[in-house]
Amino acid sequence: MIRTRTASVLLAALALLSGAPAQAQIKPPNQDPAAAPAGPYVLDKRHASLIAKVSHMGFSGYTLRLDRLDAHFDYDPAQPEAAKIEVTADAASLDVGDEGLNKRFANEFLGADAAPQITFVSTAIQRSDPTHGTVTGDLTFHGVTRPVVLAVTFNGYGSSLIGGRRMGFSATADIKRSDFGSKAWLNLVGDDVHLIIEAEFTHG
Repeated sequence: MIRTRTASVLLAALALLSGAPAQAQIKPPNQDPAAAPAGPYVLDKRHASLIAKVSHMGFSGYTLRLDRLDAHFDYDPAQPEAAKIEVTADAASLDVGDEGLNKRFANEFLGADAAPQITFVSTAIQRSDPTHGTVTGDLTFHGVTRPVVLAVTFNGYGSSLIGGRRMGFSATADIKRSDFGSKAWLNLVGDDVHLIIEAEFTHG
């Protein structure tokens, strides 16, 4: 209750400083892709996450996270499928929930010591409806490049309380890490990896 009340007070104060009531500041994103203007979009690193889930001896879907990401694309509302998305992630930024194991696992599972950068470059975009589709691209990690298909949801375009206008996306993909040469502890840690991506891009 105290946290909720504190958050409400902070939101109200922010609205007063901006010169408008709180209700006018919070609008749901516009889910019409044509509403977003053309131009470059860059990742808001504060509002982006790349999570991977992998079986741990069958007991759990162990959760990992890459903490340092970057991405960008150019957008044309008349041709959304023409956008080319480029993503980079620092393999050494792997967070496994144990600071003593982060570096070791980054090297053993992602090959961070030999290939420190993970990249994804889109090669095709297909829409199934205005807010859903797939993005096919080349994923490179552990020094190996393979095609991967992302299932993507367009969450909308609009402004935010922290300033600027932005697009939001959610995406998932499933890969086999052994396809990329990642075979460490395959008898204990699963081969199938489920990727979960949340990303906001700012315009301009």
